[in-house]
Amino acid sequence: MTPRWQKMLKEYTEAIVIAFILAMIIRAFFVQAFKIPSGSMLETLQIGDHLLVSKLIYGVKVPFTDIEVVEFSQPERGDVIVFEYPVNPSQDFIKRVIGLPGDTVEIRNKDVYVNGKKLDEPYVQHTDSRILESVRDNMAPRTVPENEYFVMGDNRDESHDSRFWGFVDRHKIEGKAWVIYWSWRGVSNIRWNRIGDIVR
Repeated sequence: MTPRWQKMLKEYTEAIVIAFILAMIIRAFFVQAFKIPSGSMLETLQIGDHLLVSKLIYGVKVPFTDIEVVEFSQPERGDVIVFEYPVNPSQDFIKRVIGLPGDTVEIRNKDVYVNGKKLDEPYVQHTDSRILESVRDNMAPRTVPENEYFVMGDNRDESHDSRFWGFVDRHKIEGKAWVIYWSWRGVSNIRWNRIGDIVR
């Protein structure tokens, strides 16, 4: 007769294994947790915000690859997306989609123009009143290649984005930021009012 402790150990082990497998399936196909480590998306996203990222919204990929087997939709201008940082694919970045494939993006004195029209961007903040001649504030027109996207942070003067390192490949996009499930800067600074906010 099998001792009771062995039966309990087997049951707990099975439960843990099943829970792990389910968690991996959910992470691979449905949602992924993401923490905001920097201020490049202020004020939209705060340092210490914890997000759920919808991985299913754009399509279904073979887990741990860039191979998309089913496509549901394409990223749209204004979407806040998580993607593999092109300079270092081991890092995930989060930015806002500004330019779609085929768009021409230009920056004049901090204002962004897409296909010759100035974008209305109520989510943007500027922390530096200076106008620089660098691509941060003035960028010559760039046409977005097929299957690629031009992305920028909402905290424009303090964001390292497509102005500096180029475009994001469609296959490197992991999902769209969905909802804030936790937000804090430490035990004494929990931002209860942000929990449950939809990312826009």
